[in-house]
Amino acid sequence: MKLKTLLILLMMWLPVAFGSNGPVAARVNGEDITEFRLERYFAEYLEDQGRAVGSIRNPKAYKQLRQKALDALIDRELLWQEALKRGVVISDATVQSQVEQTRQAIGGAEKFARRLEDAGFDEAAFAEYTRRELAAQQVFAELTKVAEPDDKQVRAFYEEHRSEMRRPEEVQARHILIKVPQAADAATVEAARLRLVEMQVKISQGADFASVARTGSEDASASDGGNLGYFPRGRMLPEFEAAAFAQAPGALSEPVRTPLGWHLIQVQNHLEATDVTEVQGLEMVRAYLARQQQAEVRLQVLAQLRSSNRIERINDD
Repeated sequence: MKLKTLLILLMMWLPVAFGSNGPVAARVNGEDITEFRLERYFAEYLEDQGRAVGSIRNPKAYKQLRQKALDALIDRELLWQEALKRGVVISDATVQSQVEQTRQAIGGAEKFARRLEDAGFDEAAFAEYTRRELAAQQVFAELTKVAEPDDKQVRAFYEEHRSEMRRPEEVQARHILIKVPQAADAATVEAARLRLVEMQVKISQGADFASVARTGSEDASASDGGNLGYFPRGRMLPEFEAAAFAQAPGALSEPVRTPLGWHLIQVQNHLEATDVTEVQGLEMVRAYLARQQQAEVRLQVLAQLRSSNRIERINDD
C-alpha cells in the first residue's frame, strides 16, 4: 500500500496522540481532540501549504484555516474509529516496516530515539500510533473504491472537449525535500541545506535517487521514491518549477530553496507541448474522470461519517 502519511506529521502528533490532558477542541463519539493536539497539527498543516502561523494577519483567515485543520483531525479520528468497527488489522510486520522507514527518514536509530525521548514516548507507543494511521488509511481506501469510467462516458466527454485538448509542456521528475520552517534562523536553514548536500553527493557517487528519497525525504512522495510523475507549468512552486523545466533529463539539480524548504530534483523526461492523438486524448479523459469520481466519493464518504457519528466542537462560534 502506498503510504501518504507525512513522517514529520507523525512526529508532530506523537506526543498528543493518546489522550493528552488539557482543554478540548472537539470530541468524536466521546474521544477528545485536545487544543494542544490541534495547535501542533495546525502548525504542520500551514507548513505543508508553505505558510507560517505568524504570517497570517487576518483574524478571519486565521480562524478559517484553524477550523479546516480541526476538520481534518476530526476526519482522521472518524476513520480510525471506523477501522475499529470494521475490525481492520494491520500486521506487526507492516507496522515495523513503516517504523523503520520513519527511523531512517529521521536520520537513523540514534536521532529517532532522541526524538522519541524528547517527546516523552517510547518506540512501542510510536508503533501503536503508526498502526492507527495505517488502519485509518486502509479503511478510507476501502470506503472510497470507485469503478473505472465506462467507455461510453469517456467517449462522450472526449467528443465534447476534444477541440480544447492539447498536451502542455511537461516534465517527469523525482525530488527530495528537507523541510525548513519559514521563520527558521540562518543556522537552521543552512543545516537543512547541508543535509540535502550529503544526499546529493551520495547520489552523484552512484546511489539510487529513489532509494535515497525513500529514506531521507520529508515529502509525502518519499514512500514512492520521490516520484512526482509528469506535471505541467503552473502546478509547482515557482522556484521548483523554474529549476525543473530548465534541467536536462538525467541531471541532478543543485539544492533548490522554496517556502517549503530545500529540494533536490532529478528530471527523468521532458515533453514539449503537442496536440494529442485520439488514443492519448481518451486516456487523458479516462484518468481525469477517474480522479473526479474519486474526489467526489471521498467527500461523500467523509460527509456520511460526520453525519452518522457524534461530533462536538467545543467553543465553535
